[in-house]
Amino acid sequence: MTKRMAKWVSWGFLCLVLLVFPRVFGIYYSNVFVAFAIFAVYSLTLNMLLGYTGLLSFGHAMFFGTGAYTTAIALDRISGMPLLPVVLAGFVASVVLALILCPIVVRVGGTAFAMLHLAFGQLMYVLALKLRFLTGGEDGVGGFPIPAFSIPGIISVDMTNPLNFFYFAIAVLGLSTWILWFFTKTPIGSIMIGIRDNPQRVEYMGFRVTHTKAIIYCLAAGFAGITGSIYALFQNLISAEDGYNIMVSFGPIMATIVGGVGSFSGPIFGSAIFSIIEELTSRYTERVELVMGLILIGVILYAPMGFMGVMGLLKQRWLAARKVKLEGAK
Repeated sequence: MTKRMAKWVSWGFLCLVLLVFPRVFGIYYSNVFVAFAIFAVYSLTLNMLLGYTGLLSFGHAMFFGTGAYTTAIALDRISGMPLLPVVLAGFVASVVLALILCPIVVRVGGTAFAMLHLAFGQLMYVLALKLRFLTGGEDGVGGFPIPAFSIPGIISVDMTNPLNFFYFAIAVLGLSTWILWFFTKTPIGSIMIGIRDNPQRVEYMGFRVTHTKAIIYCLAAGFAGITGSIYALFQNLISAEDGYNIMVSFGPIMATIVGGVGSFSGPIFGSAIFSIIEELTSRYTERVELVMGLILIGVILYAPMGFMGVMGLLKQRWLAARKVKLEGAK
């Protein structure tokens, strides 16, 4: 079997697993998986800034929350809104917010970039609490109608059915993941890594660093907005605590560090690790954040490369041992 064929077989097997997952494990674990998938893709959008471009954001939740609130408010205030346009509205609203901030944030980096986003994120949190006529204040926006997925004259699927919503959410999040992955494989993906490692050299080569940062920033913001939209539909509720809380910004940072900064699949594994730990720990104690914090400290101290870095190191050692064994056999 060729490498290309093996890849297609792997993807086919993954699609088959996702297809039968809710029927095998039931609705509860299907909902757990949807929550994990939302957080994983959200963490991927943060990794586009942190891992690939070297931009640490302490306020990434403002795009997640903006997408979620846009979807919730649109469904709550506008009668007859279709499903796909309302998810796209979350994407557009987050991109618009990113475009407003771009002239300021793309000209800085390092600590200034991080702290600016902490300030903007807290500003959005306060606005969500104060603009009660729009956001519902501390109560948030909830109980809005979930429209069916419909193609006029062809199909109409009820999204209040958890099984149908599972397939819809996984399809949207899977497509988002593929687009983000494809983006890293384009020429601009190489420029992203160049900006992370040596922005002066990238500038010297003739690329406009600030403009490239703006493109990456808007892309990450837009797909963070999509994850927020799916989250709002999934919970049928969005509040300031769920959308703009500072822990919503720190969550993907922790997942990216544990999974492996700079690795595309690192945030996915980091999110999976945290989801499993949260599910197991919550059965015995309410101090889930304490356990996650201890794990993060352990990773930073003893495995700074994260899960993917450890796996890569083990693979290298295994290959080296295998090479020595083959040479000894000769």
